Amino acid sequence: MTAANRRLMWHGMFLFLLGLATGMLERHFTNIRMGVSAHLEGVMNGTFLVVLGVIWTEVRLSPRAKTAAFWAALYGTYANWFFTTLGAAFGTAAANPITAAGHHGQPWQEILAGAGFRSVEVAIVAASLLVFWGLRAKALK
Repeated sequence: MTAANRRLMWHGMFLFLLGLATGMLERHFTNIRMGVSAHLEGVMNGTFLVVLGVIWTEVRLSPRAKTAAFWAALYGTYANWFFTTLGAAFGTAAANPITAAGHHGQPWQEILAGAGFRSVEVAIVAASLLVFWGLRAKALK
């Protein structure tokens, strides 16, 4: 096991615990439905990082691409939990009008949450594509 494997798994467990803590606090959010989403984001993204840590040695990419995948995955998973939690606290509709349940934040809150979610989309898709590419049959050895 490499240091990167362990770091991904450590961050996965930490994010999983953040998700559990968020679940215990969900009744205190402005938008409880979004609080439930934040709880699930922490738990699911934490699990994703643990699994990524387990398979990390099988991801065959150039050092530069592997570093980019590592940091994009960390940013994407933590930011997903963070911006969903922020949206729950603010009561924004930026992530999903359905989970907003009629709540709307201040314009600056909606802009902040919306920009955060767009950055998460880019990061997590980039990380997933890089890892997918690194797991192909003819990947670098």
